[in-house]
Amino acid sequence: MTYDWAKLPGDRVDEAARLLLGWRLSSGGVTVRLTEVEAYSGLGKDPASHAHRGMTARNEIMFGPAGFLYVYQIYGMYFCANIVCGEPGVAAAVLLRAGEVVDGLDVARGRRTVRKDLDLAAGPAKLVQVLALSKAAHGTSVVDGTGPLTITPPPEPPEQISAGPRVGVTSAHDVPWRFWITGDPTVSAYRRHVPGKTRKTPAPGR
Repeated sequence: MTYDWAKLPGDRVDEAARLLLGWRLSSGGVTVRLTEVEAYSGLGKDPASHAHRGMTARNEIMFGPAGFLYVYQIYGMYFCANIVCGEPGVAAAVLLRAGEVVDGLDVARGRRTVRKDLDLAAGPAKLVQVLALSKAAHGTSVVDGTGPLTITPPPEPPEQISAGPRVGVTSAHDVPWRFWITGDPTVSAYRRHVPGKTRKTPAPGR
């Protein structure tokens, strides 16, 4: 199996994000078809990235190699997961924003209470919750079977992909590095950034 998204250099993380759409994410008895992602670069040109100011103990995993999970907590209770892309030494990661539960539906329903199944994984923290991922998944591989999350490519790539501004970030929020499968009902709701309003904790999407 060829992981083309993992072979792209860090300055092409947006292309890697597009390539990950439609892939299957499996963990904790649930499989999710990935329908929405966001790209983040650490090359000093993306102030919305956690790696914008350089390597720290928190973001070290973002600097590669590709194929590992970068997991961080938001609001003191939820987690978001990113797949590291690009060559070692250059931080780049793709946030797993939303997806459709395609296997283990009853298990997923037990982890989140929703009115519609389409909403089970319609957001980065929601997706992590239905897959039963935690901070313990940080730094684990998604490609060699040793971590809790495994990923597999789709039979066919999505026919149409849309792009737009990222969500929940105060810097570079208009960069069109959020990608989703066009017309898919499981994509998360877009909330435009409002200048002047700040958060005490990082928002989903970084």
